[in-house]
Amino acid sequence: MSPAHPASDNAAHDQAVRELDVILANAGVGVVFVKQRTLVRCNQRYADIYGFASPQAAIGRSSVELYACEEDARELGRRAYPLLAAGETFRGEQRMRRQNGELFWTHLTGRLINPEDPSEGSIWIVDDIQERKEADATLADLHAEQQLIFDHAMVGIVFLRGRRVTRCNRAFEQLFGYGPGELDGQLSRAWYLNDEDWQAAGALCYEPLSRGESFQAEMLLGKKDGTPIYCEVRSKAIDRSDLSRGSIWITQDITARKQAELELVQAKAQLEALVEQRTQQLSQTVAALELKIAEQQAAEARAERLALFDGLTGLPNRHLLADRASQAIDIARRSDEPLAVLFLDLDHFKNVNDSLGHRVGDSLLTQLASRLRGAVREQDTVARTGGDEFVLVLPLTDIAGAAHLASKLMGLASAPFQVDGQELTVTPSMGIAMFPTDGDDFDTLCKCADAAMYRAKRDGRNAYRFFTSEMQAQSARALLLENALRRAQERCQLSLHYQPQFALDATGEPRIVGAEALLRWQHPELGWVSPAEFIPIAEASGLILPIGEWVLREALSQLRRWDDAGLPALTMAVNLSAVQFRHDDLPELVDRVLREVGMAADRLELELTEGAAMDNPSMAITVMNELHARGVRLSIDDFGTGYSSLAYLKKFRVSKLKIDQSFVRDLTDDVEDRAIVDAVIRMAAALGLQTLAEGVETEGQLAFLRSHGCQAVQGFLFSRALPADAFSEYVLSRMLVSA
Repeated sequence: MSPAHPASDNAAHDQAVRELDVILANAGVGVVFVKQRTLVRCNQRYADIYGFASPQAAIGRSSVELYACEEDARELGRRAYPLLAAGETFRGEQRMRRQNGELFWTHLTGRLINPEDPSEGSIWIVDDIQERKEADATLADLHAEQQLIFDHAMVGIVFLRGRRVTRCNRAFEQLFGYGPGELDGQLSRAWYLNDEDWQAAGALCYEPLSRGESFQAEMLLGKKDGTPIYCEVRSKAIDRSDLSRGSIWITQDITARKQAELELVQAKAQLEALVEQRTQQLSQTVAALELKIAEQQAAEARAERLALFDGLTGLPNRHLLADRASQAIDIARRSDEPLAVLFLDLDHFKNVNDSLGHRVGDSLLTQLASRLRGAVREQDTVARTGGDEFVLVLPLTDIAGAAHLASKLMGLASAPFQVDGQELTVTPSMGIAMFPTDGDDFDTLCKCADAAMYRAKRDGRNAYRFFTSEMQAQSARALLLENALRRAQERCQLSLHYQPQFALDATGEPRIVGAEALLRWQHPELGWVSPAEFIPIAEASGLILPIGEWVLREALSQLRRWDDAGLPALTMAVNLSAVQFRHDDLPELVDRVLREVGMAADRLELELTEGAAMDNPSMAITVMNELHARGVRLSIDDFGTGYSSLAYLKKFRVSKLKIDQSFVRDLTDDVEDRAIVDAVIRMAAALGLQTLAEGVETEGQLAFLRSHGCQAVQGFLFSRALPADAFSEYVLSRMLVSA
């Protein structure tokens, strides 16, 4: 006898169990082991089908609660038990219930593990066939509708195969005088007057039918009793690649029409003789009528334009403005989007008319209208409501956008006008109302904007005001920050702080492997301005592009200085704005800065949010591929707070997912946060990605992340973001302690 190998047997058994687990986890159907009507074990697909949070959540649950009702469960048992007891497999369809109460159809396949001892339980395979059931019902309805159309159509319909009738409707039989079913199997020769016509019809229709085109003609056919009738026929092959499958013909009696056409031809000949006699007389009358019609159309066009457009500037008038504004507000309401209404009035315009005359005033208004038109987008409406008053309706415009445009219009309206060789300067006062904050309809918004405009006049004119003081404060703050931000870089008010990033090993102290560069702005009067406040303004104004380039160059330059100072080789993480990511020359910019600084591409990690990546996935994939080809690392920041599609995530050339601090904050107390973080780590591992948790502040959070396989962390537990010198000292001190 050969010696026993228990260790080898155990290894083989463990391998078989692992292989079985992999098969069950990746099966496209649900698999469950049931014992005494209790769920003992199931795979992920089974949990997904019935709405369990996980396979473990299903264990111990009664299988009876998964049926539509208890009686259904007993009925399935009565159907299945004889087969199962005989050692056979039961197959059948059954309506079941998900955990959320939704009823659906399944296909069940079950078998006893041991027919000799049913108490050992059974194994069931479950396939969700709800969509197939719904599709079958839809197809049955479609077939029923088609049959109703066929049976009750007012035209004759016949199907031919080999020029023999395979099926026709009652209207076709009645058209040619046949009884029900009398034409079944008959050659189509039955409704032709002679063999020659029949053969000619076959020759005519063959070529278009073989090309997949319709055949259409008017033919003289014959009823059963030989009476000739004119018919309009339309035909098409069921399958142009295989004409043997036959064709469908639709036939309509047009005898009465043909007779009317013949009579019409005769009448036409008689009329032509009469018309010829009076042509000379009528030609003069027609010319006069055409001239009158043209004059009438021109008058109507002028009247219509006067009714909808301002006669002086060509802008929409009050009526067209109200119509366009109502449509824009309806769209904004349905889409939950912002909209602004802006009133503009020239200060002391009456003095221009009184001193220089209305002709000069009209010329100035015309030039102003042209400037306003050129300053807005195609979807915006600029209208003149009378005198020197203009109204602008601005869809998709928020408070910051309205303030930006108002500032632009201030400059345009205040720029000198050239009229009759002389230079005129006027100033505007503007009022702005926002939908839906200030009103839900155009009339209300107009009143609010008008009131805001008069407040601007009371405040000294040559200004704009929002209807609410809160909005005015917000817009003033935004404008103040935008203007200050334009000079912040050249005045050295911007700086970078660096937050250490640590790698986690299974044991041992976390070690510093990188830094995240964080932008800071200290204004001499405003103090420290939060990035949450100035970054959106930088993005909206386009300033994020030069600032972002400065951040990239400064961060990599600092990394070079740390290398020269003897710090370990760290990775530098730099955040990318969505605006930067969409810019055409981003890969070339990154490549250029890396060359200038003399830094290896794999030392740089660019972070972008889920929203930036998913805004245009195909474009994102192209940009990521270009950056990856240059050796630059990419990571998804704040993962879990956006709307990533896993179908795209696996195509993105990213190496790391950063778990947002909102999930880490309550990690030790919140079961759902723990489940989310664990799921992200597992998913990242399955996709071959690393994970880094942000906002780690407690030892408990760190312990959880380490035990669940998170590879890296950052947060106040280790250090806040530090200036460059303080960061260098921090790294060196950690190196001394570890030494």
